[in-house]
Amino acid sequence: MRILIAEDDPTSRLLLATSLKKWGYDVVVTSDGQEAWDTLQQKGAPQLAILDWMMPHLDGPEVCRLVREKLNLRHLYLILLTTKSEEDDLVEGLQAGADDYVNKPVKRKELEARIQVGLRVVKLQNDLTERVRELQAALAREEHLQGLLPICSYCKKIRDDQGYYQQVESYIESHANVAFSHGICPDCFETKVKPEIEEFKAQHQREHKQNSEG
Repeated sequence: MRILIAEDDPTSRLLLATSLKKWGYDVVVTSDGQEAWDTLQQKGAPQLAILDWMMPHLDGPEVCRLVREKLNLRHLYLILLTTKSEEDDLVEGLQAGADDYVNKPVKRKELEARIQVGLRVVKLQNDLTERVRELQAALAREEHLQGLLPICSYCKKIRDDQGYYQQVESYIESHANVAFSHGICPDCFETKVKPEIEEFKAQHQREHKQNSEG
C-alpha cells in the first residue's frame, strides 16, 4: 500500500517516512501542500495521505478541501497532523474534508493504528466500487437481452428496435458482449451437408462417365 506524507519539517518528515517503511508501506514524500496536491492528482497516486496542518503554499485543510471538491479524488483517506488541540480547530479540519487527525508530537502506536483504520476504509471503498462496476455491467447485459424478440417464422431473422430484420448472430453481437464462431452441428451435417456432398460426388461421376463414353 502506498501512503503519501506531506510535512515541511525535515526531521518530522524523516521520522514519519522511516516509521511507515518499517511497517511495510511504500512511501511517497512531499515537503509542502502544493507538492502534495500535485502528487495526489497524478494517475496511480496513493489512496491514503498524511498531511501536516501548517505547511507552505497550501496547508493541510486546504489540501483536504481541494481533494473533496474533485470527484475522482473523493475516495482518498486523509489524516491531518496537528499541534492544535482546541475543539473548534479539530472541527475545522474535519469539516475541510479530513477523515482523521493525529496530534503532534506523533505517538507511533497511535499513528499506526489510525493508518490501519484508514486502510480498512480504503479497501471497503475499493471493494464497493468494484461491486458497483460489476453490477452495472451485469445490468447492462441483462437490459440488452431481456424481453421478447420478434423473429421471422421463415428465415429466422430478428427484428430490431428500428424495425429492420437482421441475422440472429448479427443481432446478438450488437446487443451483447459476444462473438460467434460458425460450425456445423451433427444433425445439419446428416440432413444438409452430407446429401450435398453425395450429390456432388454423383454429379462428378456422371460427368466422368459421359466424358469416357464420348
